[in-house]
Amino acid sequence: MIRRTVLAWTFAGLFLSVFLFARRQPSPSTLVASGPIVVELFTSEGCSSCPPADVLLQRFDQQPYPGAQLIVLSEHVDYWNQIGWRDPYSSAAFSERQSAYGARLGLQSVYTPQMVVDGNEEFVGSSPNDAQKAFEKAFSESKISVRLSSLAVENNQLKAHIDTAELPAKYAAADLVLAVALEHAESQVNSGENAGRRLTHVAVVRNLSRVGSITSGQSFARDVTIRLDPGASSARLRVIAFLQQPGPGRIVGATQEILSK
Repeated sequence: MIRRTVLAWTFAGLFLSVFLFARRQPSPSTLVASGPIVVELFTSEGCSSCPPADVLLQRFDQQPYPGAQLIVLSEHVDYWNQIGWRDPYSSAAFSERQSAYGARLGLQSVYTPQMVVDGNEEFVGSSPNDAQKAFEKAFSESKISVRLSSLAVENNQLKAHIDTAELPAKYAAADLVLAVALEHAESQVNSGENAGRRLTHVAVVRNLSRVGSITSGQSFARDVTIRLDPGASSARLRVIAFLQQPGPGRIVGATQEILSK
C-alpha cells in the first residue's frame, strides 16, 4: 500500500511538472537558437517511468520556444522487452546508441527515460527543469546548415538529396546521419509495468543510418537511398538529417522534413 501511494504521488508530481513547464513560456530574447536543436528520448513501453517523458517530448514537439526549432526523436530501447511487455517500436540499435552516449558522457549505466540534447547534454527524460537548462546551453551554439530535398519513397526505399555547408575548422570530422520516424504511434499495452494503458508517441524512429562523413573544410552533397523498416513506407513520416561528431558526439547541424502520404 505504501509503495503504491508513493508511486501515485511520484506520477502526480511528474505530470504537474510537465503542466507547469507548458505554462511557463520562455522569453524569445533569451532563447533564440541559431539552428535546430535535436532532442533524443530513450524510452520504452515496458518502463513505468517513461510515459511522463513521452508526454514531455510531445510538448517539446509543439515548439514552445518562440524563435527556436526543436527536432524531437523517440528512440525505443529493447532491454525492457524481457520484463513483461515487448515494445513494438524497440530496437537493439537504439540501446547501442544510448550505451555509446553513456560511455562518452561518463555514465556508470544507462537508464530510461533519458533525454540527450544535441548529443551533448543528458538528463532524466521527464525533468522539464533539466531540459530547460540543456536548451539554454544548446541555443547558444552555432549550427551548420543542413538541407534535405527530393524526398520520395519507392519500393519500400527512401530516396533523398542531402547537402550541408562546409564543416568549420574547429571540428575535425562529422558523420551525416539520416533518421526516419513515424509522425505518430500508439499502443494498447496488455502486460508489464504499463499494463492496461494506452500509450501515445511522437517521432518514433524506425530507421537510423550513417550515410556519409566529412572532415574539416568539406561539405556534403549526395543522393542517398535507405531501405525502410517494414510498415514505415505506408505511414506519415518525418525525415531528419543531422551532422554529428563521431562518438556519437555533439550534433552540430540538423534539419527535418515531413514526407506526406
